[in-house]
Amino acid sequence: MWSAATVAEAVVEIERLCYGGAGFGRIDGKACFVPLTAPGDKARVRVVKEKRSFAEAEVVELLEPSPLRTDPACPYFGVCGGCDWQHLPYAEQLKQKGEIFADTLARIGKVPRELVLPVSPSPECFGYRSRIQLKVARKGGIPTLGFFKRGSHDVVDLAAGCALAAPLLNQALAEVRGILPRLPQLEGITQVDLAMGDDGESIAVFHYRGKDAASLLDCLLAARPELPSVTGAYVKTGEKGEMSAVFGVDSLSYGVPAGLFPGSREVRLRFSRGGFSQVNYRQNLELIKTVGEWGALREGARVLDLYCGNGNISVPIAPLVGEVVGVEGYAPSIVDAAANAEANGALNARYLVGDAALSVRRLAKRKEKFDLVVLDPPRAGAEAAGELAILAPERILYVSCDPATLARDLGQLCGAGYRVARSKPVDMFPQTYHLESVTELIRD
Repeated sequence: MWSAATVAEAVVEIERLCYGGAGFGRIDGKACFVPLTAPGDKARVRVVKEKRSFAEAEVVELLEPSPLRTDPACPYFGVCGGCDWQHLPYAEQLKQKGEIFADTLARIGKVPRELVLPVSPSPECFGYRSRIQLKVARKGGIPTLGFFKRGSHDVVDLAAGCALAAPLLNQALAEVRGILPRLPQLEGITQVDLAMGDDGESIAVFHYRGKDAASLLDCLLAARPELPSVTGAYVKTGEKGEMSAVFGVDSLSYGVPAGLFPGSREVRLRFSRGGFSQVNYRQNLELIKTVGEWGALREGARVLDLYCGNGNISVPIAPLVGEVVGVEGYAPSIVDAAANAEANGALNARYLVGDAALSVRRLAKRKEKFDLVVLDPPRAGAEAAGELAILAPERILYVSCDPATLARDLGQLCGAGYRVARSKPVDMFPQTYHLESVTELIRD
C-alpha cells in the first residue's frame, strides 16, 4: 500500500475519461484520476489526494500527448473551472460522454447497454449558453468578474468573455464589467447573473449583501445608458433573496416551434427574472421533442409533470392529452407555468406548488391514476422514486441531469414493476462532462 507521501510523483497512461471530467489511469494498479488529460496521454503526475481505493493527481509534465488533443478555443481554459474538455475535439467528447453514461446506467442501475441510444449532439459547441452566473471579487482594489478558478474560490477575470456564453451575454458581461469600478457598493456585490431569451432580451441580477441597497439601485439606474445589452436589471438581497427592480423587463421567453413532434403547436414560454431555464435552447427543444415522441400522447390521457418548472415540457404536450397536473416546489416557477398555460391555450393544465415526493404520496392516497408521469428533478434525483409506481402510470419519462442519481432511481423503479425501454443522452453542455438525458420506463 503506497501513499501520497511516499509516491509524490509517478508516470500515468490515461485510458479514458470519467464522470467529473478527469482522465483515468493507474499507479501500481491503483486507480488514479487526473484532470485536464486526454485518453492516450502519458504524463508525469503528482499525487495530491489519496483514498483507500483511488488517488487524485495533477499533471507535472505531459510526456507523450495524446493524438486526440486539440487547441482549446478559450484563453482561460485550464485555469477557469467552467470547462473540462476543450482540449478534445467534439466528436471525442460525445464518444466519452456516451460511454460514461452507458457504463453508469449499467453499473448502478443494471440497465442493458443496448438500451442506451447515441448521444444527441448539440448544434453549437460554443456560444450556446443562455445563462451564466458570474462571481465578483476584488484584487488590489480592482474588481474582477468571472468564474471560480479550478479547485478554488479565486475568481478568474473574464476580460475576453466566456467561450460558452451566447454573444449577447458576452456583450452584457463586458458592459457590467465596465461599470463595476464606479459602484460605491461594490464590496457588497458577490455575484451577477446574466440570462437571455431567444429574442434578444436579457436580464442582469446583482446579488448584494451590503447595507445600502437603495443607493445601489440608484447607481445602476443611472448607469442604464452604459448597459445597452441589458433589457432588465434587478438587485437580489436578504436571506430570502428578495428582488428589487432597477429597470426594464421582468421576464424572458423562448419559443417552441410547431411540428417539433407529431401534432405539436407553436408555443412561447416565459420565465421570470431569477427563474430557471435550460441553458441551451436548441438542446432544450431536443428534450421536449423526445418527450413528445415517446410519451404516447393521446386524447383523454392524464399526465403528471413533477419538478415542472415553468411548464417547459408539459405546456407543449398539453394540447394532445386530456389533463396535465404540474408540481414544482419553487413558487415563482409555478406562477410562470400557470401564465404559460393560459397564454398558450392549455386550459387543461393546472400547476401546484409542492414538494414532489409529498405530492406523489397525497395523489396516491387519493387513489389518483395517471397514464404518463414526466419528471425532471434536480441533480440530487427524485426522492422516493419507487413510489411513483403507486400512481400506476403506463409510462414514465425521466429527464435527468445526473447519470448516477438517474441510475439509482431507475433501480428503484425497476424494482417497483417497471422496465427501461430506452434512454437517450442529450449533450446540453459541450466542453464539459455534464449532460442531460431522457429515459423511458414502461410498466411490466
